[in-house]
Amino acid sequence: MDARLDYRKLQPELAAAMVELSRRASQSGLEPALLELVRLRASQINGCAFCVDMHTKDARVAGESEQRLYAVAVWEEAPFFTARERAALRWTEAVTLLSVDHVPDHVYDQVREFFSEAETVALTWAIIAINGWNRIALACRTPAGSYQPAPAGHRS
Repeated sequence: MDARLDYRKLQPELAAAMVELSRRASQSGLEPALLELVRLRASQINGCAFCVDMHTKDARVAGESEQRLYAVAVWEEAPFFTARERAALRWTEAVTLLSVDHVPDHVYDQVREFFSEAETVALTWAIIAINGWNRIALACRTPAGSYQPAPAGHRS
């Protein structure tokens, strides 16, 4: 599949704003591994091959196991995730699939068991950012496979 549009070249200021949002979400104090799981799950839901490829590669560089990466799509049935990760993945699904249940109270209650208010807001911004990236990558047909992660210790 060929790209439709080069969004970075055509609107560099808007692309830079998205990069900055993602960077700030990454620096919010949430665990980098947790953020990669969240980004991967949202990208799976949205069917974004470019972002699934990117975030599995980034998660591997960060030390994530193959077993857990394979199981993200079925996290509810897999025993490999902590209660905090499960709450984050459930929150990710609810925020990503807004039209289904409009982020129900029971999901909010679960995320608040494991995340402070500030962490919940940071997590929500991270989910918003990856959903934005998924949508631009899908709309512009950004081809999967070319992304190369920065080496561990060289990421923002």
